[in-house]
Amino acid sequence: METYTLNNGKKIPKFGLGTFRVEAGASAYETVMMALKMGYRHIDTAQMYYNESEIGRAISDSGIPRSEIFVTTKIQKHHDGDIEKLKESLDLSLSKLNIGYIDLMLIHWPNPQNEVNATIWQLLEDYKRKGLFKSIGVSNFLIHHLESLFKTAKIMPAVNQVEFHPLLTQVALKKYLKAHDIQMISYGPFARGKVFEGKAFEALEKIGQTYDATVAQVIIAWGLNQGVVMIPKSVHEKRLLDNFNAQNLKLSNEDIEKINGLNQGKKYYSDPDNNINYL
Repeated sequence: METYTLNNGKKIPKFGLGTFRVEAGASAYETVMMALKMGYRHIDTAQMYYNESEIGRAISDSGIPRSEIFVTTKIQKHHDGDIEKLKESLDLSLSKLNIGYIDLMLIHWPNPQNEVNATIWQLLEDYKRKGLFKSIGVSNFLIHHLESLFKTAKIMPAVNQVEFHPLLTQVALKKYLKAHDIQMISYGPFARGKVFEGKAFEALEKIGQTYDATVAQVIIAWGLNQGVVMIPKSVHEKRLLDNFNAQNLKLSNEDIEKINGLNQGKKYYSDPDNNINYL
C-alpha cells in the first residue's frame, strides 16, 4: 500500500478504513477482519466510537504483523485539563486496543480554551517520547487553533484530520497545512450522503461513467490526487472492496477541476468553534 511520509519521518498509508458509527461488538470486529483480509493496512478509530476493543482484537487475531498495520485513535473528553484524568483516558485506549503501541493519537476536537489544548498536547508529547504513540496530531483544528498550539508545542502535529469532501474542499486550510508540513486526513468524504444527491451526484456520476467507477471511487481518487489521506467507512463487503480498489483510479486534471468546482464551503459535521464533543 502506498504511503505518505509524515513530518517526523513515519509512514502513513494513503488509504484506510474509518470506523465512525461502526457498532461495537461483532460488527466492528468482523468489518476490520474483512478489511484486513482485503489488504487494508490503516484502521482509524476513536474513543467516542466505542469500538477500540473490538478493533484491537481483530488486529491481533488477523495474524498480520503489528508493524504492517497503522492504527489511529483519538482522545475525546478533556476533563478541563485535569492531567490525571487525561492520563487515565490515554491509558484506557492503550489497554482497550491492546496492540502494544498506537501509531497515531489525535486530539479529537479542539477545546475553546487554548490552555487546555496545550495541556493535552504536552501530555501526548510525553507519551510519544515514551514510544507509546509513534506519532501525534489533531483533528478538527482550524488555523487559529493550530497557531495557538504552536506557541507551546515542542513537537509539531503530524496530521490534522478534518471534514473534507467535494462540497467542502478546505482550500485555505489545506494550503496552510502544506506550508507547515502537516498531513491532512479526510473524514466524511461522502458529506453524510449529500454527494449522492442533486447536481453534485449528477456531475460525479457522469465522471464515474468515464472510468467505469462508482461515485464513491471517484471521490476517493479525487482526494488521493490532492495528497489527502482518505479513510472512508463501510461495513459492506462489496463497498469495502470498491473503496479499496479506488486507489488504482487515476482521474484527469480536467475531472479533478470539475470536482473542485462542486465546492459549496458547507459543513455537514460539527463546527470546531462551537462543538461540545470534548465534554
